[in-house]
Amino acid sequence: MTERISIGQLYPSAVPPASTRRTSVQQPAVAFGKPTFQQLLQDQIVRISHHAEVRLKERGIQLQPEQLAKLGSAIDRASAKGAKDALMLMNGTALIVNVPKRTVVTALDGNSMKEHVFTQIDSAVIIS
Repeated sequence: MTERISIGQLYPSAVPPASTRRTSVQQPAVAFGKPTFQQLLQDQIVRISHHAEVRLKERGIQLQPEQLAKLGSAIDRASAKGAKDALMLMNGTALIVNVPKRTVVTALDGNSMKEHVFTQIDSAVIIS
C-alpha cells in the first residue's frame, strides 16, 4: 500500500502535468505583407461563430478587411448605446451580432432576407 500513484494512472486521458507540457507554440508561416484571415479578425476584434462561418460559405458572402473594420466600428457604436444583440445591415448583407462578445452569430444575403422576420435583437445598425 505504499506504492505511489500518479495522475496518469488514475486518469489516463487527462492532460499531463504542467511540468511535462510543451510551452512553445508554433505559428503558421505567413506570406510577406499578406496577413491571414485569422490575423485580420484578431486585429479587428470581431469573431465569427461556427454557425455564421457556415452561413457565410453557403451564401457566398465574403467579408473584406475594410468591411470587417466597418463592422468593428459599428459594434463599438452599438456597445456604447448598450446593445446586446444587434442586426447589422451592410451592402445587402444582414449580420446578427452578439455585441458584448463581439461575435457574428449568423449572416444572410439579400435573397435570404426576403420576408424574413428578425427576432431576439434589441437594436439595428446600418453600415454604409
